[in-house]
Amino acid sequence: MSTFWSIWIIVITAGMMVGCLWLLFANARGVPGEVKDHTWDDDLHEYNNPLPRWWLNLFILTIIFAAGYLAFYPGLGNLGGRLGWTQSGELANKLDALTAKRRAAFAALADKDFPALAKDPSAQSLGHAVFLGNCAGCHGADAHGAIGFPNLTDKDWLYGGDPETLVKTIVEGRHGQMPAFGAVLQPDALQALVEFVPFWSDATLDAGRRERGMKQFAITCAACHGADGKGNPLLGAPNLTDNTWLYGGTSKKVRETIVNGRGGQMPAHATLLTPEEIRIVAAYVYGLSNAPASLVTP
Repeated sequence: MSTFWSIWIIVITAGMMVGCLWLLFANARGVPGEVKDHTWDDDLHEYNNPLPRWWLNLFILTIIFAAGYLAFYPGLGNLGGRLGWTQSGELANKLDALTAKRRAAFAALADKDFPALAKDPSAQSLGHAVFLGNCAGCHGADAHGAIGFPNLTDKDWLYGGDPETLVKTIVEGRHGQMPAFGAVLQPDALQALVEFVPFWSDATLDAGRRERGMKQFAITCAACHGADGKGNPLLGAPNLTDNTWLYGGTSKKVRETIVNGRGGQMPAHATLLTPEEIRIVAAYVYGLSNAPASLVTP
């Protein structure tokens, strides 16, 4: 705050307090029983009675309290008060206390490995809190994901679900890209894939459709998803032989994916989370698909 505005606030505040005192004492000079020269409706008179003493004293006490408050706490422009208290300082103290408490909680779990953390209710609770603040916006509060955002509670992983890979994913982020083939595939080639890929594990799929689909798959898709369609964690290419689909596994959705491609972005959290937070939230995610259900924070 500039010096001008600080002085302006001091003058107004002090002036208001002095004005209130003047008003109080000015109204305390009445004479009990004295009738003023005001009459309404022939018989209604105004008396000049002073304020009751207890009421006057109460007002005076409030002004004294205000003066004392302003002497010890900030309120007069840039004057900080004799106690040196500030809102920002109070907030900083509370934040420091909370940080110290969190560090102590993390320190108590520092010597435990991921399997142990996955079975520790306190570690899972702490990891759940970090998850809600940083991951739930995409993966959901229950970590079941949504269209385009993976479910973290099963054992189906694009890049791997081991502890080291989870930490790497959180720290560095991921960028998945499925190229668009709409401009390069002939209609019959596209149709062969659409009729086959969503039904890969369907034992009743017509042999002719399977043969045509496998032939086209080997040409168009096997480089990323593998000849067996089970994906490639190094590329983040999903397994196409199960019933887990990131963008939907219907024929319509598979066609959209092949024609238009897909792009997914997992942001890096190296600068957003501390190493302790990264480790504990990675352990929480690991525990979602590895710990007993009774120990997973809902």
